[in-house]
Amino acid sequence: MGIFGKRKSREERAAEIANKVASGKGFYGRTTRAFVGREDFAQLQGAIGAYNSAAGVQQLIAMGAPTTVAAVVSISDTGKLVNFDPIVDLVVQPAGAADHVTLQTIVSKLAIPRAGDQVLLVADPAQPGSFLFAGMV
Repeated sequence: MGIFGKRKSREERAAEIANKVASGKGFYGRTTRAFVGREDFAQLQGAIGAYNSAAGVQQLIAMGAPTTVAAVVSISDTGKLVNFDPIVDLVVQPAGAADHVTLQTIVSKLAIPRAGDQVLLVADPAQPGSFLFAGMV
């Protein structure tokens, strides 16, 4: 502990700046919004939202949230990357459900799901009735 209290780690500070950029608040957010176009800023917000949902999934699993197995119906690339991992549009069919679920999520470039693979989903507490990608089975 320093003289002025607990210091934030680099990861915490980077996450805070990324959230300000995505929301358009603070110096970084206003500057980014001023210099990039509306479409690029929307893509940036989507990428940071996908990053935050991936971090939230890890916390939900650690707290013991129930998971659902789903089969991958299709996967397509969005052309966006977060930390060199691709953001993809993933269409899955949860076990026992008749309808498909579409997700936009970050996947590891070392474990990209293919059509027919089994993946895990976690119920999204922020949006009841929707799911978050939790990884491969």
